[in-house]
Amino acid sequence: MALLENWQKWTSFLGANVMNAESTGMSKKAIQSTAYEIGDYLAKNVDPKNEQERVLSDLWSVASEDEQHALANMVVKLVQQKKVQ
Repeated sequence: MALLENWQKWTSFLGANVMNAESTGMSKKAIQSTAYEIGDYLAKNVDPKNEQERVLSDLWSVASEDEQHALANMVVKLVQQKKVQ
């Protein structure tokens, strides 16, 4: 996945998709749930391609399910914030 090799491209991609989901009426709860599912899939199936992804992967691996949800929510907030700037 070439997209995952560059943190900036990855967060831009996520931000665009979060904005698209919001504009189509997807609820905040649904976006957060999807973010958790994506995070869980990536943690289980994709080797981190850069330092930032390694940190997220390491945090995910030691987190409880509630903490994983919080981490996924923080990533959503991060990409939303980047889109505002």
